[in-house]
Amino acid sequence: MQIDFHHATTYVIAREAGFDHHDADIIAYASQYVDDATCSGAVYFDNGAAYNRINSAHKMIDIRNAEELANHNVWLPFHFLPGNGGLPAEQNPEGSFIDKIVCTPDSPIAREMVRDAILDKHRAYGLHRLGVTLHVYADTWAHQGFAGVTHQINEVEKARETGKSGIFNKPLSNLLGSFLDDAIPPLGHARAQIFPDMPFLRWQYKNGRGKLIPRDNPADFMAASEQMCIAMRRYILGDPEALVPGLSAQTREQIGTMFATTLSADGDARHQKWLTAIRDGLFTVCGKTDIDDYDPLGKASWKAAALGTSDDLHKYGYQSHFLSSNWKEFHDAIQAHRFNVIYNILPKYGICAA
Repeated sequence: MQIDFHHATTYVIAREAGFDHHDADIIAYASQYVDDATCSGAVYFDNGAAYNRINSAHKMIDIRNAEELANHNVWLPFHFLPGNGGLPAEQNPEGSFIDKIVCTPDSPIAREMVRDAILDKHRAYGLHRLGVTLHVYADTWAHQGFAGVTHQINEVEKARETGKSGIFNKPLSNLLGSFLDDAIPPLGHARAQIFPDMPFLRWQYKNGRGKLIPRDNPADFMAASEQMCIAMRRYILGDPEALVPGLSAQTREQIGTMFATTLSADGDARHQKWLTAIRDGLFTVCGKTDIDDYDPLGKASWKAAALGTSDDLHKYGYQSHFLSSNWKEFHDAIQAHRFNVIYNILPKYGICAA
């Protein structure tokens, strides 16, 4: 999924679930920032203080993608959550270790991850962790069938559109191009480019095992939206088992209409259309909301608010509000999330990662 879903759609779902604008904005920003927090290491301050951060993403063209440990620390916990074949703990899917770590929609692992985020709501970074968790949870639908390591199973051949979006003037397989075999390793859905991330696309492909995989992105994105809403309602109640409804019929229809009519291969362009729709009151649950543009690095970014600048400096002037800043809370949240997934959840399912 891309910024249109992780930021704007997540915001709309949060409002539907009962969050006010302030909290929904934090959840949505944190959700998208998972894709943009590519820097790690210590941040030093002029008063002698220091803060150590981790990253939740790599860019696709990044030397770290060739490092197996880096993949385990980033792609598995944040983007391609292992699904254990959709089976509960202490059961194994047929096949080998790779079959345990292929991403699976709404798996028991994913549900346990959501449960733990709800139980952690009392933390200062509670909303930020919820946003992080929802990013990973949503991607279990978009990234299904792919694994966050370099493996043949991630190969994509004979891709073609099965719907009629009208935005592609050539077959998907031609768009992929044979150069990908040399330029991009079979990591995650890199070989499929952004096809799994476009909300309107219906398509199919053959994976590295020669199996034909049909994909219905609109249905998958709506299923993700529904379960995200349930998770958010449970978070508000502080009860991961609460019986709560998902999306209202009205909001479901409005979200579905945006998926179907926002036809562009450019995620940023789709995102701007979503923001315009929110500001214009097209989503009844939001009213006419003056939602800010998402700014990961500029003057309006969380980083700039926390450190005084978004530039990378050897040393920053320490600000009294740093400890309670959204940027610091986000980085606390991704550390808590990664530790919990890798060291607490995955081992229950016989998965050793990093």
